Amino acid sequence: MAHVLIMPRQGNTVESCILVDWKVKEGDAVAADTPVCVVETDKATFEIPAGMDGTILKLLWAAGDDVPVLEPVAVLGNAGEDWQAVLEKAGRNVGSGSDKAAETTAPSPASPDRDTASSSGHLAVSPRARHAAEKAGLPLEGISGSGPGGRIIEGDVQAALHDRPALTAAARAALSGGTLPAEGLGLAGRLTEADIAAAANQTGIGAKPGGIVTENPPPATLPDLHGADWGEGTITETPVKGIRKLIANRMRQSLAESAQFTLNAAAPVLRLQEIRERMKTGDESLGLSKITVNDLILFGVSRILPRFPFMNAHKIGDTLRTFERVHLGVAVDTPRGLMVPVIRNANLLSLKQISTEAKRLATACQTGGIKPEELSGSTFTVTNLGSLGVTAFTPVLNTPEVAILGVCGIELKPVALPSGEQSGTVGYPGVKFEPHIGFSLTINHEVVDGAPAARFLSAVSKAIADIDLWLVNN
Repeated sequence: MAHVLIMPRQGNTVESCILVDWKVKEGDAVAADTPVCVVETDKATFEIPAGMDGTILKLLWAAGDDVPVLEPVAVLGNAGEDWQAVLEKAGRNVGSGSDKAAETTAPSPASPDRDTASSSGHLAVSPRARHAAEKAGLPLEGISGSGPGGRIIEGDVQAALHDRPALTAAARAALSGGTLPAEGLGLAGRLTEADIAAAANQTGIGAKPGGIVTENPPPATLPDLHGADWGEGTITETPVKGIRKLIANRMRQSLAESAQFTLNAAAPVLRLQEIRERMKTGDESLGLSKITVNDLILFGVSRILPRFPFMNAHKIGDTLRTFERVHLGVAVDTPRGLMVPVIRNANLLSLKQISTEAKRLATACQTGGIKPEELSGSTFTVTNLGSLGVTAFTPVLNTPEVAILGVCGIELKPVALPSGEQSGTVGYPGVKFEPHIGFSLTINHEVVDGAPAARFLSAVSKAIADIDLWLVNN
């Protein structure tokens, strides 16, 4: 029986996954548990198994494609079976697949997802090719298509761009077709807006839009200052794709869909540092020597959140969901980018348990062994940049959460001595300097007001200042 393999949904907020690599090729015989491809989200990398015994009839996407969840990625069945018929029977379209996958097959019947050649003379252009051309300001007329039936595919657009001189952003916006000069007046020979106008109006170098010639056209090269030929140097352009693109999209979506507002505060950490030092040098059999400052902060936050349920919440549409349990997201810096694994039921765990779980999850993220289910379901997130010397920043919400706490570096701050005590720091009578840790709390102002958020931040600061009492009481 034939089978259409789809891109699974990994969590409620994941809309697409990057298809990193195919582990099979068309015509391969596979078992149900054979890994077919490797995919990644902004959180994890995982494999998709075949799901049935059979033959790979068709791979519908190319490695590197950003595939929407629940879209077909491959067709399996009996050798020689018509893969297009299998898709049609399953009620699926082929149109969303990549050009690279389509190059080896004839185009499927016309659908809203594909452009096809018509008797009216319209160009046959794939959606990906059209998008790439529009983004680069490249006219499609004159490009030879190498796809089925002369269809212009993304590779054709990239080849045309390779042969075209570089353009400035303004020149790209002004481009409307025509022959371009081989070199422009911009840095490193880039074509400027004036070059585009000159080519379109044939008014010579230095033409402004509309065909008006400037009195003092820009020089063709930079001036020779003190005998030196000042050049632009090497320019490296790196496409934003894969996991970096997914993270970028998620950050932009977070800012677009919530009213984010950040508050800053600081808490004295003299007692916390003393306790941490005692744990570090204490009896090894207690298992506390690897407790970190961040572990103590996670512990304190997990105890304060239940007192402020509106902070331990999700905003989904017009509904606010508050949670009794604290599922604490912990931001982790990895070679693949930012990940946020989740410490489940953190408010029910001891300090030692929180520390152990935080380290296990961080290691799994950094080594690529994290499971998708360990990267979803957080109700509140903590992100720590203090070890990098950051004293204040604006954390971006891990939506749909309504708050995220940024942990900053430790700094000495002046503290007034009790009345009548004047020893203090030399040169500062009545004042002493004590270590304080900074906090940056970002909230979704749509559902959390400034004053309640400030009270929560104050409570967290007090809990960190009196962390010894909280440890005794839990």
